Amino acid sequence: MKQIIILSGMLFLLISCSSELAFEKRSFTKKTTLPCKKNCPEINVKIPFAKDVPVVADSINKKVFLALKEIIYLEKKPFHSTNYNELLASFIQSYEKIQKEFPNDTFGWEGEINGDIIYQSDSILNIRIDHYTFTGGAHGYEGLQSLLFDPDTGKSISNDKLFKNKNAFKAFAEKKFRAKYNIPENGSINATGFQFEEDKFELPQNIFYTDKGLLLHYNQYEAASYSDGPKELFFPYTEINEFLAIK
Repeated sequence: MKQIIILSGMLFLLISCSSELAFEKRSFTKKTTLPCKKNCPEINVKIPFAKDVPVVADSINKKVFLALKEIIYLEKKPFHSTNYNELLASFIQSYEKIQKEFPNDTFGWEGEINGDIIYQSDSILNIRIDHYTFTGGAHGYEGLQSLLFDPDTGKSISNDKLFKNKNAFKAFAEKKFRAKYNIPENGSINATGFQFEEDKFELPQNIFYTDKGLLLHYNQYEAASYSDGPKELFFPYTEINEFLAIK
């Protein structure tokens, strides 16, 4: 019995070692079934789907799905499915429910979401989610989301883990941010119209690894108004290698 367990373990290791994490692009689309003349409500999703290393791939795919659920699902009732077709259907159903309540009103409703692997090393895997949704009102909402993973385990990597000393990097980034956006060195960080909470500079929620350097991306409303748009700060790796704990 003991020999069988050992052999099974060795076989598992051999299979794991012979497989490499791979991705394929998957697409999903859902349209309304209600009559419409033009600009019919529709949602389209294209995402990288991990495969070939089951445990790692499953972890990554689940976290990507959860990220998209936060963007797409609009109802208050909990959504328990892990099926993309059902997730997209919920987005369209939200429109159809409102349309039936107000049949004489015309309003747009759409979603476009695209995910790409933008960086991969032995230590980190970065998936970028580019999303736009419009559910009525003056304008839609668009943004970028960075999902960071350990490629060996599929576990998420938080922004705090990216730096040897996060506070040291934040102080360095603030100086660069002030210089780029012409904010007085000793003045309020919001002196020129930015909207950082409590008037304190913070790193963005989304940090992207690229082939040439690290990109700090502030989505709309994160540091400035909608009309001012997103803000970015780019650092070549040669400039920040001393701060990075993961490359």
